[in-house]
Amino acid sequence: MKRTLTWLQVTSNQFHIGNYFGAIKPIIDACSEEDAEVFLFVANMHSYNSVQDWSLRENTLNTLKLYLAAWVDPEKVFIYNQADVPGHAQLMRVLTSLTHMWFMDRMHAYKDKSGKKKSNEISVGLFTYPILMAADILLYDATHVPTGKDQKQHVEYARDIAGKFNHQYGETFVLPEPIIAQDLWVIPWIDGRKMSKSYNNYIWFLDTDEELSKKIKKIPTSAIWIEEPKNPDECNVYKIFRLLLTPEEDQNLRSRYEAWGLWFGQVKAELIEKMIEFIWPIRDTFQNISDQQVIDLLAKNAPRANKIAEAKIKDVYEKIGFSL
Repeated sequence: MKRTLTWLQVTSNQFHIGNYFGAIKPIIDACSEEDAEVFLFVANMHSYNSVQDWSLRENTLNTLKLYLAAWVDPEKVFIYNQADVPGHAQLMRVLTSLTHMWFMDRMHAYKDKSGKKKSNEISVGLFTYPILMAADILLYDATHVPTGKDQKQHVEYARDIAGKFNHQYGETFVLPEPIIAQDLWVIPWIDGRKMSKSYNNYIWFLDTDEELSKKIKKIPTSAIWIEEPKNPDECNVYKIFRLLLTPEEDQNLRSRYEAWGLWFGQVKAELIEKMIEFIWPIRDTFQNISDQQVIDLLAKNAPRANKIAEAKIKDVYEKIGFSL
């Protein structure tokens, strides 16, 4: 059976459309496959590396509510809280002992984030982030992990450490395969850079129609005459617009770019209309999901997550000699 595992990172409740196409849509797509399971966990133990105050709880609830509002069906997706399952920390401890420092020094996520901070501001948790992620994946025998290009290295590490353990102690872990949507590696936004909370250049799912419209109108376009044909692949308006279109609508828009007479202002107006149509049901549903509904969902699923994790930890502990 194919088991797809992914996670929602909790750093703020500012969930943008890049998150949707990079994180949520792969979950929805995976649910449509036959003989497949989809696991989604709240990665609040990872989030604690950067959010260490009361807002972690609030943002966890809001982020999960946004996932549910954005068509993640809890009847088809097994959703659980990482911190409710001790097995994550237990397996991480084992994998930490099998990982060499020189290998961790190569992990780019730590380099990228630590480069922006002073040494006395960098936590050990940030350094060991990939080991916890490997434990998250291997604990549940995940066969496939949807991931962005920037996270692929972490899935590769999970494969490497699983292979090392299997070689030393016998077949124990499934080696996961990363799933990367080639055309969604980087979703551009207003300034042409990757859409990111860090750059404040994104559309938040809870933006008002007016805020959404104002942001789209700011997207820079080339200074080509209206009469001239245009290359859609060089236009950030098109790159965002195409995500919301059917294949037929996409082809029609490309044809308009390549013909004469296309006005960028008109395309932006159409994108605004399409984006509002896409976002408003999510925004509306979000307002009607209570904190208690989310809490109850996680409480209901915790026993199953723990049962799976405990079986794996039992196997691991017996093989390495922890259990006497």
